[in-house]
Amino acid sequence: MSVPEQSAQAADLGVLTGLRSGKRSYYPAYVRSTERLERTVEALDGISRALVRTAEGPRALVETVVRTAAEHLQARWLLLAVADGALRAARPRFLLYADDVLIDDETRVPAEAREHLHVLRTRPWEAETPGDGAGWVRAPMTLDGEPVGGIAAQPGAGVEVADTDLAILRVLANQAAVAVHNTFLFHAAATLRGRTEELSEAAEQQARDLAARNAELAETQARLLGALQRQALDDERRRIARELHDSVTQYVLSAGMTVEVCRAELEALGGRAKEIAERLADAKDLNRQAVERLRAAIYALHRTSQEPAGPLPVMLQRLSTVHLTTDLDVRVRVEGSPLPLPPEAEQSLLRLTGEALFNSATHGKAGRALVRLRYLPESVVLTVSDDGGGDPAQLRRALRLSRATDLSGRHRGLANMVTRAEELGGRLSIRRSGMGGVLLRVDVPLPLPEDQAGDQGGSR
Repeated sequence: MSVPEQSAQAADLGVLTGLRSGKRSYYPAYVRSTERLERTVEALDGISRALVRTAEGPRALVETVVRTAAEHLQARWLLLAVADGALRAARPRFLLYADDVLIDDETRVPAEAREHLHVLRTRPWEAETPGDGAGWVRAPMTLDGEPVGGIAAQPGAGVEVADTDLAILRVLANQAAVAVHNTFLFHAAATLRGRTEELSEAAEQQARDLAARNAELAETQARLLGALQRQALDDERRRIARELHDSVTQYVLSAGMTVEVCRAELEALGGRAKEIAERLADAKDLNRQAVERLRAAIYALHRTSQEPAGPLPVMLQRLSTVHLTTDLDVRVRVEGSPLPLPPEAEQSLLRLTGEALFNSATHGKAGRALVRLRYLPESVVLTVSDDGGGDPAQLRRALRLSRATDLSGRHRGLANMVTRAEELGGRLSIRRSGMGGVLLRVDVPLPLPEDQAGDQGGSR
């Protein structure tokens, strides 16, 4: 508190509590002093009630101040107003007590009070006056020694306004100044809280957006990495295909031509040489098979990862027309309602079919083959039958021998077919075909778990 404020407070207290004369001979003065003292005590009690109501908010305190001041002066009209430009966030800006009614709407202010409202708004620094000739009194309202408004009142009939009354008005007005200033603090705090909540919500939204963008970025990176890996794989597949076509296949063809030339020359010699030529016929057949295998492998390598695979029936139809020699007529028949299988399972069934058709064309010398795919409620059944000269019993014996002792690689394709069927949880059987040749049957139970469909690559 500044020195001028301390001096003014001391003066106000002196005015409120002191009597100019204590002589009982001055009875009228004594009576007036007693009445003022009683009113002062009542006003102080009103101030204490106003202070207690501070916790209810600035509006309640200001209303209590106005009512207390009006009661002290027994006023019909009492006006409290904040000066223009002072305490900009303070609410209410003015409060008029009129006939026990509080008014804060300027359109309802009576004409006789509107002039005093203008004075308090524009000249709050004016000193209080005991009267202005119309029965009105005014007292300034200060905060930190600066005028911020004031009180104007029209005392009741017969009420003589003294210094003690003006001192009480000043105390009440200053308390109101603190109250309206608190309005600004409350408003600022509320604004700060609102802004803080907005910023917090905005930060949370940004965090959610950032998390979503991070997830999208991670997904994009994963797709890009997958695309790069597929591209690298495709490039390597093409490189191997070119190498097989430009070198290995040519070497095998050259070897076959050499065998054929030697066989023809030996047959021309007759005798023992002719027997050797007949043995070279087997070498020629093996050479032809190697060329066919190489061509199929080259085609498979040229098929990139971007080429749509399609469902198993479509891939079987494609296999029947491309992956085999043209002298084998293959038909594909699908029964039941096709259902998608795990990709690895469909690849295993596709390669198993390719191996079976190759055997029909190469070893069974078949001209026709039938691929039959049946979708049953509890299983998928794949059969490959032909009209060739293969012997099912001999194939079963060769399969048992191959799985047990054969290390030369002969009949390993058939053994690989059995392994693929077992990895799918199914089994492979060999029997006589209705077309006269061999029928290979694969039964795979459903449902088929993902982890049972392992992709084992090519023939081993």
